[in-house]
Parts: sequence; C-alpha cells; structure tokens
Amino acid sequence: MSYMAIIFKPVLHYTIAISAGILLTLSFSPFDYYYCCFIAIVLFKLCLNKTSPQQAIIIGLLFGLGLYGSGVSWVYVSMMLGNHGFSIIPFVMTLLFCSFWAIFPALFAYLYIKFQTKNLFDSWSFATFWLLVEYIKGEWILNGFPWLQVAYSQIDTPLAGYIPLFGSYGTGFIIVFISSLLITVVQKKRFLSLLCIIGVFIVGNFLNQIDWVTQAGTPFKATLIQGNIAQKDKWQVGNKNKTLKQYADDTRVHWDSGLIVWPETAIPSYYADVKDNYLLMLNAEAVEHNTAIVTSLPYRDEQQNLYNSVFVIGQGVGVYKKIHLLPFGEYLPWQPVSGYLLSYLDIRLGQFSEGDKNQALLSAAGYQFVTSICYEDAFGQLSIDQIKGAKFLVNVTNDGWFDGSIEPYQHMQIARMRALEAGRYLLRATNTGVTAIISEKGKIIKVAPVAERVAISAMVQPLQGLTPYAKVGDKQTIWLVFLLFSLLLIYQTLLKRLLFTQAIKKI
Repeated sequence: MSYMAIIFKPVLHYTIAISAGILLTLSFSPFDYYYCCFIAIVLFKLCLNKTSPQQAIIIGLLFGLGLYGSGVSWVYVSMMLGNHGFSIIPFVMTLLFCSFWAIFPALFAYLYIKFQTKNLFDSWSFATFWLLVEYIKGEWILNGFPWLQVAYSQIDTPLAGYIPLFGSYGTGFIIVFISSLLITVVQKKRFLSLLCIIGVFIVGNFLNQIDWVTQAGTPFKATLIQGNIAQKDKWQVGNKNKTLKQYADDTRVHWDSGLIVWPETAIPSYYADVKDNYLLMLNAEAVEHNTAIVTSLPYRDEQQNLYNSVFVIGQGVGVYKKIHLLPFGEYLPWQPVSGYLLSYLDIRLGQFSEGDKNQALLSAAGYQFVTSICYEDAFGQLSIDQIKGAKFLVNVTNDGWFDGSIEPYQHMQIARMRALEAGRYLLRATNTGVTAIISEKGKIIKVAPVAERVAISAMVQPLQGLTPYAKVGDKQTIWLVFLLFSLLLIYQTLLKRLLFTQAIKKI
C-alpha cells in the first residue's frame, strides 16, 4: 500500500463516519427519512471493516459526534434562551455534551472489533454490542439518556410491528441486525440474508395488524390545553395572574369534555400559594360540570422537599410526583462545576426530589391512568411498570426551552413509542408544542400547531390488556439476546477447536 493510500484511507473512513452520524439524525423527526437509518448503520459498519480496536474508537467517536452534534444541538438553544447572538460558553458546553455521548458509539465500535465474530455470527455480534451500549447509555449513565435510539425512526414503517413485542431496545436490535445483513447481501450475494431481511419486514407488517389490547369502557372526550407561554416569560412574577387567568379561561370553554389536561408546570407557582384562592375555585367548577382537570405545578412538602408534580382536580383524584428527574434540569450532577456554569449563564433550575416509585395511579373521567412528566416519557420501562391497572396514558411536557429547534419533534416521536409499547391512548399536553392525542397504535389522532395558544379535543377509548412488551419489559429481552449471543460464541469456539484438531490429525 502506498504512503498516500495509508493517509487517505483513514481520512476517508473518518469523513464517512461523521457523515453516517448526521445521516442517522435525518431518520428521526422532524425529517423522517426513515431509510437513512439503514444507510447510516451500513456506512458505519463498513468504516469499521478491517480496523484495529484503537482505530475503531476514533471512528465510533466521529460517528457519535456526527449523530449527537446534529441530533442534540438543541442543547445550545436552551442555554441561549432569552439571549441573542453567538455565545462561546454555551457553544463549548454543547460541544462537551455532544462529545460525552459520542463516547458510547466509540465504546460500541471498540467492543465489536475487539470481540468480532466471523461469518454468520457477525451480524448478530454487531447488533448485540449495539444493544448493550444503547441500553447502558439509555438507562444507567446520568440517570439515562435514551435519545436518538434507532427504533424511533421506524415508528411509521412495518418494523413498528415489533415494538409492542420487544420495545424500543429489542426493536433497535432487529433494525441493526438487518442493516448489517444488507452488507452481506451486496458484498457476498447471500440469498439467505436477503430472504431474512424480507421476512423481517413481512412479519413486522403482519404484527402491525394485531390488536394486543381490548376496549375497557365508554370513550370520553379529552381536551388538551397548549398555553404557548414563552419560557423566558413563564416565571416572571408580573405574569403569574395573567397565566392563571389564561388557563382558567381556556378551560371554561371546554366544560363538555370529561378530561382537560394542562401542560407541565402550567401553574407558575407552588401548590400552597394557589390551593385556596385558585385551585379550590376551579375544582368546584369542574365538579359542577362533571369534568376532571389534570394540572401541573411544583409542590413543597412539610419537610421542604420540592417535587415536580401533577394534580387532578374536579371529577378525579390523585397527585403524582415525578420519579425520573432530568440531570442539569431538575437536579445538578457533577457539583460544584455544573452549578458554577449554570450560574454564569444565569440559568435558574430547581433542586427537585424524586417521587416514590410505588405511587398510586391517578384517576380521571372514571378511569385510572399512568402519568409521566416531560423527560419521563423517554423511558419505556417506566411507562409499563403500572400499566396493568391503567386505561390510558397522560404526559405533560414543557419543551419551551427548545423553541425553534428540532427537539420538540424528536420528543413527540419518542412519546408515540410509549403509546405503542403500552397499547394505550396517550394524551400529551405541552406548553408550546408538540401537543397531541395519540392512539394505542402510536398514530397521531389530533395534533396542535406548534407555538400557538390553542386547545385540541378528541374522543379517547379506554383500553385494557397487556402487550407482550408490557408483560416482559426490557431486561428479559436483553437477557435473551445475550443468552443467544453466548451460545453462538460457545458454538464458534467449539467449531474452531474441532477444525484445529482435524488439522493436527492430518499433519
């Protein structure tokens, strides 16, 4: 190999790796070029071909920088809220944030090359290590960051049929596996691999037609209020009364609904400050009109613990305290450095406490439901932990931090996944968008325009029964994949020894 070839080949691989990461971002909302997911994974794997573990780390890191640099660049938008023009500190912090998460594709690339199997087992190995790293990143690191998982990109394709069976992680494994098989189809002309890929899509399309759950009662009308109050104005003391009046006025127009849902922290005040002079009044009106209101506001208990909470008033009951908190949003890891940086940027965040993991289900419109607040809808296991007694899902969100970016659309795509996994309608009320009512199939029934003060209504069908994923969850699926992977490794090891023994005998 010439000196120029030695220089050019790595540079070409590095360029393709970054491009593949960007291409994967295009498979998610709001772009929704779902086929880019397969192209990105194929390119990424080709870049790893015949590399050392050390080179694989670099390629994986560059792939991650392309993916997260393009896919979660909205972090910069949140740090620049209310400011104008370019600022170096938010830019550096965003770069560090994206670089941190890029470590995980690098870890995947290293593991895949370090323990690479051959022949028929290669695609299984590739998908298994992808699943392992995606699960570690999504569930364990910094309280979990399950953003930009490949399964989300396929929610409108036949592969969505696997989501009620295996959830986002298991479906992601299937996507990565068949993407890897595509390489063998093109390079080695393996007809069996092509049949496998076609079969996966055919079965997925069949699974899409299955109704895993059944009706549980009479449909009711639900209304979601999108207040569209800018984040920079939300907590201004002078705007409090105006905000309270706006939500009350928008609610009174819809007393014909059985359930009215407000977005996350719709009430910019502590519960104790509005309980007597505001919530009691609304509660009486809601009871009179046989309506339940789901609202959200911060709550401080007698021990001075602060919770991000949801309350039901009117013809409903219950309070939910957020369980899965957002790092750097509701609590600050890496203190005191993170605190100093956020103070420098004049970003004021609450120090919230975690709610009890065994809270009772809230009820409204005569049915119990599972509640999630904002970022919690990114965790599939959290949604199904209490799904057995629930007839629908409610998510309240404030994506006002990310106005004008792609984040609200990505977040909406994630929320749709939770409805499909659980087999329940999802009522998702946001402050500035994307507010929507979603069916148990993950399809949008009604959606509000972004960045507008608006209310949307639709009939909601209470449902019962469990999808296979809701019965099993994530851990069992992942254990099954690794069990099969271990058996394949054992088989391959025994096969190598057998061939080696036969070769010795011939000598």
